[in-house]
Amino acid sequence: MTRTRLLAALVMAPVAIAAILLLSTPWMIALAAVLFLAGLWEWFDLAEIEDTLSRTVLLVAHLALMVTIVWASRTGGFGGVQAPSMVLFKLASLIGVIWWLLALLWLQRYEFASNHATYARMFKLAAAALSVIPAWCALAWIHAEGVNGHWWLLTALAVVWAADTGAYFAGRKFGMLKLAPRVSPNKTVEGLVGGAFAGVAAGVGFSLLAGATKAQLPWVAAVSLAAVLFSVVGDLFESLLKRHAGVKDSGHLIPGHGGILDRIDGVLAALPVFALGKAIFGF
Repeated sequence: MTRTRLLAALVMAPVAIAAILLLSTPWMIALAAVLFLAGLWEWFDLAEIEDTLSRTVLLVAHLALMVTIVWASRTGGFGGVQAPSMVLFKLASLIGVIWWLLALLWLQRYEFASNHATYARMFKLAAAALSVIPAWCALAWIHAEGVNGHWWLLTALAVVWAADTGAYFAGRKFGMLKLAPRVSPNKTVEGLVGGAFAGVAAGVGFSLLAGATKAQLPWVAAVSLAAVLFSVVGDLFESLLKRHAGVKDSGHLIPGHGGILDRIDGVLAALPVFALGKAIFGF
């Protein structure tokens, strides 16, 4: 399994990095929308929305919201002289941070919305919108801001990727204390610590490529740590959904990694907090 995961990562990473660094913001957010909506489709499956027509209508509704945000934010258009206003993107990112803080309360109540014969699906569909739309807006905000926005987006994603890798190997090597055994039995406190170190190191290292000054590095480290912790919340929340649905992975599209949602669950939670932290501390 480890070999398969590594081989898949070696294929996906260069493609993702090339897209982040080479694509313009309109194309980047369009590609991200496709990826996030694919993860959203898997989320509908975890919420046991079995009717294809219902799932399609829900997916189109989320796509329409994305398009509306872009349309409402235009000042000169992405191809015009003026840059688009990012107010709605920033507001959505803030909403995303608030949502993931509330998700911590949900994680503490394992049985909440576990019975899909009740109104549980409504809560999980609301959680889907509050997870996917703000993360997509945060991605657009980071990538569009400044001449080095693409490098800052790579930094934000590198934090999550490094944390995920560090947690995986640290957990396998040293893991003993369970982090959340009922939600995700394989996650350990040692894995969390290893992931935090790896994520912060990646954040600091990649931020130098993005143009961060030495004086900004402590703030970059702090925001990277916050992003790592939020990514763990996102990962655990998806694990909770899978436990409720009685499945191991959200899908089987990526060898050794499961589905799209399995790969972006941490990203969904980390991007809004990284974007907001970057704005607050001015790097």
